Order: sequence, then C-alpha cells, then structure tokens
Amino acid sequence: MKTHASSTRRDFLKLSAAAAAGGIFSIGRPSSLWGAAEGRSYRVGLIGTGWYGKSDLFRLIQVAPVEVVSLCDPDKRLLAEAAEMVAGRQRSKKAPRTYGDHREMLKEKDLDIVLVGSPDHWHALHMIDAVESGADVYVQKPISVDVMEGEAMVAAARKHGRVVQVGTQRKSTPHLIEAKRDIVEAGLLGKIGHVDVCCYFPMRANGNPPVEPVPDFFDYEMWTGPAPLRPYDGLPHVRWWRTFMEYGNGIVGDMCVHMLDTVRWMLGLGWPRRISSSGGIFVQKEGKSNITDTQSAIFEYDGINVVWQHRTWGAPTDPDYPWALFLYGDKGTLKASTMKYDFIPKGDGKPIHKECVYEKEQYPEDVTEKKIELNAAPATRLHMRDFLAAIERRGRPVADIEEGHISTASCILANVAMRVGRSLTYDPQKREVVGDPEATRLLRRPYRAPWAHPGPS
Repeated sequence: MKTHASSTRRDFLKLSAAAAAGGIFSIGRPSSLWGAAEGRSYRVGLIGTGWYGKSDLFRLIQVAPVEVVSLCDPDKRLLAEAAEMVAGRQRSKKAPRTYGDHREMLKEKDLDIVLVGSPDHWHALHMIDAVESGADVYVQKPISVDVMEGEAMVAAARKHGRVVQVGTQRKSTPHLIEAKRDIVEAGLLGKIGHVDVCCYFPMRANGNPPVEPVPDFFDYEMWTGPAPLRPYDGLPHVRWWRTFMEYGNGIVGDMCVHMLDTVRWMLGLGWPRRISSSGGIFVQKEGKSNITDTQSAIFEYDGINVVWQHRTWGAPTDPDYPWALFLYGDKGTLKASTMKYDFIPKGDGKPIHKECVYEKEQYPEDVTEKKIELNAAPATRLHMRDFLAAIERRGRPVADIEEGHISTASCILANVAMRVGRSLTYDPQKREVVGDPEATRLLRRPYRAPWAHPGPS
C-alpha cells in the first residue's frame, strides 16, 4: 500500500514532470511541492469520519508523511471503524485517539492539520475552533449554511494566521486546469457571453421513515449541534441529512457551489453584482424532504450571466454532461464536468476532447477503497499537495477560505432570493443586502442553545 514517504516522493517527481511538460501549475500554484511534504511530518485530526471525511484523509495520507492522531464523530460505530481503517493505512499502524466532542479533541492543541468532514451545519464552528487551536484546516464545501458564518470563518482564518483550504477541488482537477489554460485563457472561445451550470442527478433523498429511538452508539444531540433538533427517524449521516434545509442549502448549496466556483476560477469572477432564483418542490411532493426538486438561479456579472438549473427528476438536457458547466463564446463552446471536457468550435476549427485522469496504477489501494470516487481522487491529492505547499510558505492555497466563502455565500443568497421572491445585491463590506432589511436578516440563521453563532449580528 503506497502511503510511505518514498512513494510520495516518486509521485511528486511524476507530478513535477507533468507540471513542467504541461504547465499544470501555470495558474500560479507552486511547482516545488515536495519540500512541504518531505521536511516534516504533520500531526492530523479529522472531524467527521463519514464517507467523504475518510476519503479526504486517505488522500492526504497518500501524499504526505502524516500521523493521524485524532478522530472525532458522534457515531461510536462509525468512529471505531474509521480508527481501524486509519491504523491500517498510516505508516505507524497506530490507531488514533477517538472523541465524540470536537472541543475535547482540539483542547489537546497538538494538531498541525485538522480536516473538517462534518455535515454543513457544523462547518463553521469546527473550522473556527480548529484555527483557534492553532491548526491549519481543510474544510469541506460548502463552508457554511449562512452568509454570516462564512464572514466569521474568513475573519478567524486571518486573525489567527492559519491556512484554510476549501474542498472545492475542481481547481485542482487536472483536465479542468488544462481546459482553463488551453481553451479559456488561450482564447479559443473568443468573447464569452453566457455560462450555464447545472445538475440533473436524482440525488434528492425522499421518504417517510418513522420516528424511532436514538441508538445507544449515536449522540444525536451532538450531531445536531446548532441546527434545529428534528424528531429522530434514522441515522441522518447516511445522505439523509442533505434532504433537509435545517442542515444545509439543498442542491444549490451542495452541487452548484462546485460548478459556480469553477466558473469563477476559470473566468476570474468575484462577487456577483445581483442574484435571483426561483423554484420549489414541483414533482417529488411525497416524503419528508424539504429541499427543492427544481430550481434555477441567475448570478449576474458585468457583461455575463451564470445561470444555474437543477432538477432531481427527469432526464438531463445533455446526457453526457448531467453535472457540468457550459461556457459559450462567439468562437466556440466549452462543456466541462468532473469526468471530461469538450471544446466545440464554431466553424471549421478542431474539436478537442479530454477525459479525467485516473491514477489506479500509482495508487492501487484506490481500487479497493469503499465508496471512493476514482475520478476525484487525483484532484483531491493535488488539492492536498497545494494545501501543504501553502502551509509550508504560509500563503494562500488555490481554494482559500475567502474564495470558498464567495462561492458558498452566492449559493446561499440564491436561496434567500427565492425565499423573498426578488433579486438581491450583497455588499460584502457592509455585510448586508443592499436596500433589503428582510433579506439581510436571513443572512444569519438562529442557533439552537447552548451553541452561539460566530458571525456578526
């Protein structure tokens, strides 16, 4: 199993060769990543030991000499399973310490890096507490469930001088880096006048499970934390929680944030000047789910609109690109997803097609890892390398917390716009929706006692 430093160095040399040949770091990322991994061993903790928390952790183990010393989760069975898996993956073969409360884990103040893989409603408190403990943080997207949480997260990272990388790893996806460089920046699209982003995956969990007793191995109070306490109707962390607005921001918060962030990165866009949205539960009306099954949103920039559409029912508009971005220029079109990209020129130009990179030969353990997204693993490894390089130089990573905040908050504002039924303009300096006190009040969700909201009131 390739988790030791010598294999990491071999992988780095391969990556460096690819970077030199293909300009993989031409977007401004450092090309000397090995120093970040070879010079020291990092003490690591993970908050949230579910599917993607472990996936992020295992990618970090693959690219750097780390010692996973702490794991935290309110599910004792999940926690014990994760501890056993980590012991089998890390070089020392030691089982990490386990905690049910992240505050007890962070109280030790012995972690260099904390990975946050908890549900969305916990991201803000977990990240802020981790940077206050002195750790650099890799936090999953979306960074927050309300806009003021995001503002507090950026402020905390800056106050404590910590590196915070957001898990928007499309910025580190090899074929998308290539598309940005060789298609967008090379001018093959010409003048880009419109962007579509979409998701048509049938991913909206829906059903009517009965209320039942909370099992002894699960601390439901701690799992719920600052969110509203719903009647317990089964383990929420097996994708069930994502179907409720109490814990996130629906498909827009989960899937649009990735594609909007990628578009912003490719085109150099910041905050939208105006956001509007409409949608609802139009088809899948049965069941408990309260997130939209159909929604569109418009993110307006000077000279270009980015238009989002999702449906959790029916067929995708383009079967080859069910979760994707489409850049429309006067010289051609770029279709791009996590799996591939296609450049379609207008006229007699040459089409270009590229597939995602797999690294199954270099990392054979990927093939047997439970629930792994094989197409995303190379991107996450590169994202972790970028994170480590930023830690080494004490600089900003490619998916810095502020960029994650802009993408996350823009998606949250789309939901706010849908709720109030009008377009919104957010002022990040004043931290308010311009001329709209009602919408401004919705930038901050109430917290369940005794948890205190970290953002400005």
